[in-house]
Amino acid sequence: MKKSILILFILTSFLSSAQKTENIIIITTDGFRWQEVFKGLDPAIANDKKFNQGDSTYIYKKYSASDFAASRQKIMPFFWSEIVSKGQIYGNRDLGNKVDVANPYWFSYPGYSEIMTGNVDVKINSNGYKANPNVNVLEFLNKQPKLKGKVAAFGAWDAFDRILNEERSGFPVISAFDNLGGNKPTPSQKLLNEMRNNSYKPFHEDECLDVFTHYQAMDELKTKKPKVLYIAYGETDEWAHHGHYRSYLDAANQVDKWIQEIWDFVQNDPQYKNKTTLLITVDHGRGDKVKSQWTDHGADVAGASQIWFAAMGPEITPKGEIKTDSQLYQKQFAQTIAKIMAYNFTTDHPVDSEVKEIFEK
Repeated sequence: MKKSILILFILTSFLSSAQKTENIIIITTDGFRWQEVFKGLDPAIANDKKFNQGDSTYIYKKYSASDFAASRQKIMPFFWSEIVSKGQIYGNRDLGNKVDVANPYWFSYPGYSEIMTGNVDVKINSNGYKANPNVNVLEFLNKQPKLKGKVAAFGAWDAFDRILNEERSGFPVISAFDNLGGNKPTPSQKLLNEMRNNSYKPFHEDECLDVFTHYQAMDELKTKKPKVLYIAYGETDEWAHHGHYRSYLDAANQVDKWIQEIWDFVQNDPQYKNKTTLLITVDHGRGDKVKSQWTDHGADVAGASQIWFAAMGPEITPKGEIKTDSQLYQKQFAQTIAKIMAYNFTTDHPVDSEVKEIFEK
């Protein structure tokens, strides 16, 4: 009897020590290409007068370097210092490390749905698609007793209410120009609402500037302390569609700074410190070989299925940039998110397996 109790105690202690992540923050930056992530500034685009906004000097001064490694670090300094040293980065196709979307459409709603549901629903073939009928991993996690009411999502694009099916999912989804705090916003929420509503709206009512999404999410992180938080930035995609390479790079550089701000906060907060994992990825890629198509994506744009992702946290063995040949898919992210939180995501639709490489020592 005593032996059985001892074995049970040892097993329980092992499982407890094995699972260190208690919180997860998922971050996406819409349509940011793997080419800039891994190779830095693209001179062919930066030199093209159609795309450099008449300021190639600025682009080169801020983001050019003697080699690709230095250039990519200028664009994403936190990514290529802290995350590469403490986490894992996937998707450098020049090294044979491939990550792709599995859906056949290669644009946003199908991509975000694939990330969050772990499944490809071919009926989701439009950015205007209705509320997602497929259960997402955030919804699943919100139903777990330890996480109930501790899940939240913030997205710059108004489609996230539908992508995550806010009405059914049961957790708050603040997208685009949704107001924080309902009828009783806190003073900080009221100020954030007013600033956003009175801001410059280059993308009209469909999407707010990323700065508002970021500070809304940070307010949630600091005051309500969610255990599962999703932040979806959008300007990388918007400026690319506009053909503004300078702004596209600036937007990515700013997202990198915000990721650092998020990490600095969690590593200095007792609830989050050494108990939080970050997972960072994108919904789709962009064109490459035909340089004019870097602005676009979709099934008719070669290369637009090509994506990347990174992870850092207690369950993630530091491996840096992954340089081995492999093929991974976007539909594996949902189960990966669940496994990081020590759950197995199951629902009515098929859910693909996790990225097992992340958990290998």
